[in-house]
Amino acid sequence: MENYSRPATGFRQVLTLFACVLSLAGGIAPAEAQQSKISNTKHNLSSSGSTAPGTVKATTESQICVFCHTPHAANIAAPAPLWNRTLSSATYTPYTSNSLDAQTILGGALAQPGGSSKLCLSCHDGTMAIGTVGVLGGKTNVSVTMSNTDAGKMPTGLGTTTGFTRNLGIDLRNDHPISFTYDDALATADGELRHMDGQQRYPEGSSTSPVIGIRSAGVRPALPLQPTGTAGAGQVQCTTCHDPHLDVPKFLRLNRLQKVNPAGAEFLPANDQICLGCHNKLGTAWSQSSHASETIGDETYKTDAANRREFLLGGKASIKVWEAGCLNCHDTHAVQGTRRLLREGVLGGSGGTGAGSYKLGWGSEFDPNSKSAIEETCYQCHTTTAESILNAGNGTVPDIKTDFTTLARRMPIATSEQASGVESHDIKNSDFVETQATLGQTDLTKRHAECTDCHNPHRVTRNSLFNRQGTDQRTHVPGGANGNLASGALRGAFGVEPVYTGTGFFDLPNSYTEKKGDGGVGAATTVGSAWVTREYQICLKCHSDYGYPDDNTYPSGTKRPELGTTTNLTPANPDGVRTSYTRYTNQAREFQPNNATGATGAGTSYQTGNYRSWHPVIGPTGRTLTNRGITDASPWRSPWTNNVGTQTMYCTDCHGSNASGSGTPPITPDSGVWGPHGSANNFILKGIWGPTMGATGRDSGETSNLLCFKCHDSTVYTTRNNSGRRSGFYDGSSGKGNLHNFHIDKIGKLYCTWCHVAVPHGWKNKMLLVNLNDVGPEAGQTGSKQVATNGSSSTYNVGPYYANAKLKIVTFAQSGNWSAGDCGAASGSTIIANSQNSTTNTSGTGKNWMTSTCSNPP
Repeated sequence: MENYSRPATGFRQVLTLFACVLSLAGGIAPAEAQQSKISNTKHNLSSSGSTAPGTVKATTESQICVFCHTPHAANIAAPAPLWNRTLSSATYTPYTSNSLDAQTILGGALAQPGGSSKLCLSCHDGTMAIGTVGVLGGKTNVSVTMSNTDAGKMPTGLGTTTGFTRNLGIDLRNDHPISFTYDDALATADGELRHMDGQQRYPEGSSTSPVIGIRSAGVRPALPLQPTGTAGAGQVQCTTCHDPHLDVPKFLRLNRLQKVNPAGAEFLPANDQICLGCHNKLGTAWSQSSHASETIGDETYKTDAANRREFLLGGKASIKVWEAGCLNCHDTHAVQGTRRLLREGVLGGSGGTGAGSYKLGWGSEFDPNSKSAIEETCYQCHTTTAESILNAGNGTVPDIKTDFTTLARRMPIATSEQASGVESHDIKNSDFVETQATLGQTDLTKRHAECTDCHNPHRVTRNSLFNRQGTDQRTHVPGGANGNLASGALRGAFGVEPVYTGTGFFDLPNSYTEKKGDGGVGAATTVGSAWVTREYQICLKCHSDYGYPDDNTYPSGTKRPELGTTTNLTPANPDGVRTSYTRYTNQAREFQPNNATGATGAGTSYQTGNYRSWHPVIGPTGRTLTNRGITDASPWRSPWTNNVGTQTMYCTDCHGSNASGSGTPPITPDSGVWGPHGSANNFILKGIWGPTMGATGRDSGETSNLLCFKCHDSTVYTTRNNSGRRSGFYDGSSGKGNLHNFHIDKIGKLYCTWCHVAVPHGWKNKMLLVNLNDVGPEAGQTGSKQVATNGSSSTYNVGPYYANAKLKIVTFAQSGNWSAGDCGAASGSTIIANSQNSTTNTSGTGKNWMTSTCSNPP
């Protein structure tokens, strides 16, 4: 009995046959031409084991099986035949997650490891010496001398807290959950697991060779559950995925890597990655995703990165993103401190260099919620070419990290930039739904950003439309009637749709409808669909009173989030002109697409000819060129020249990395990276915006990189020469023509916020026009008040909506038919003293008023 490696005779032959039966009972699939040949594996701990550097092996003991099995005096407490080791008495910290449905079903934490998992952990938890066996050579409790161990125990690899060790320790929060019951109740609760029949078999109704099932006479599942649960319920254990005898990478029972593009239907053992045996990830939603499709995820790993992840085992020369599939982002035994098994998803230092670098991780004394950094998982690929673990493919992997880490204004995605000091956002299910509480509704310190707030990496795809019906692979095609439809980058994310009952500018949404799930290829694009169909639905879950409390009090109030709460957010009173601009405005309120007359939010004296205005983010304005009185060429830059009045747009047409205007379309970021990740400009805008900006001189002078002129044709607004009927601000009765041009000629300059609201999402007046004859609750006033101004140098600067505001409107004229008499001071006694405490300039209209107000305004 001393040399199991010699030709077997007698009892040795029986033991060898028994081991073979154990392997065959596992239903080994043909995908990897798997063989139960332990002598060629790392589990050959005998002196005949591998000669590769660092291999754990005995110095002299030549028997192979003895490190786990014995024909006599076996450990009868072990849940395996003829077990030759003592089981660890350690107490483990099991895997946990806010979205772990097995935990929800149990009503508490997962149970301590059981079944075969206890056998594996007797070596892999690092608490017991590898060479300690129960029986050897007729002696008990023998300690075999081993080489390349850590004081006799499992070696630490690159470090016990990294993702590159198999000394798992007793903190299993960074390891795939084990010892939980997998049945159809769990699959139903999760929504992205394979459904099972009453015998816990998948496919349902399969008999002798299911993919998943409990071993029994004649039933050989490829991924065997063990009957270790209540009343013999089948549970996932280590040996569900691993067979310790197999001569294949990671001892996996099925493919570690994807062989062909996943079909997105039933699991195919010969082709599909083992993870998909249990996790169907909504089938085609995953197979068409950027991380699984061979036509999208065609980028190749750099060699150092592939070797670090052991993707090139078995003689592979290279590996592409689609082949790595789940393993691009997840590792079943991940770095310690991460959540949801995210590869490298932690804060802190790194080891290694270049593409072969790795995160060092954190000790078990740290709660993963305090050390998790989801973005670090994404940054593995979404960074500069030099830093990326990928070589270039046919498509471009956008460099998101640069926007998030180097630009002056950026979403607070780094933990150091988050007020709570931890990743408070924590999805609760496979649809990545966040509770309002985690978004910050009850605690504003929880407000921050995570990649998964906007993107579902299991569903994200490269197409201009989320339902893959776009004609190209762009992130967004602006300027059309479908300009606000979610792109493939937003497919399957979680969002909300505001429900309105009021029609005025000051009316908050009555409620919000949650949008989640995935409609599949060709899914309906109607706003009433159950899933996200519009970009704004994702933005509004944070940028509205769905995600925070709103007392609807202005100019500041006390409940909405404050500006400038962290270093890289836009500060309060950001332009140095506006006062009382200290808190966010509510975008769901501002963007409400309702132009009903008589209920705009304007004062009762200013309803006639007036209506609400907004940028068409939620819905089109209905303001066609004809409605605007425009008969000449369109005043917009392409592609906004099309579908005027029926077009819609993205929030990210204005918000995102800087766009010089030279791209196609002009709002394309210079970096090519779409999305509101970061910018050099306040409010993460693609250009600059604020007071003292617009037309800077009589002869085509304009503010460089002004946001407005990326969509609005600056030639209409920045020259003294009459550009024709290209704006609603036109005088067709007295020969003045284009009144933007006329005013530039008379004044010498024309700044946008003299006449237009400084937060141009939406407004109570037409054309986003301010009216200092009718200042109300938006500036903390009761009713409708007139601002007293003191001549040309005086402006009104109460934030957020007024910045160097000058305009007073007596009558809202029909677009295209403005005249001098429509502007001027209104008579009345409801006067607000301006910052200079003036009571003048409260009467007079037309040229007289303009002369005293706009001779040379600031």
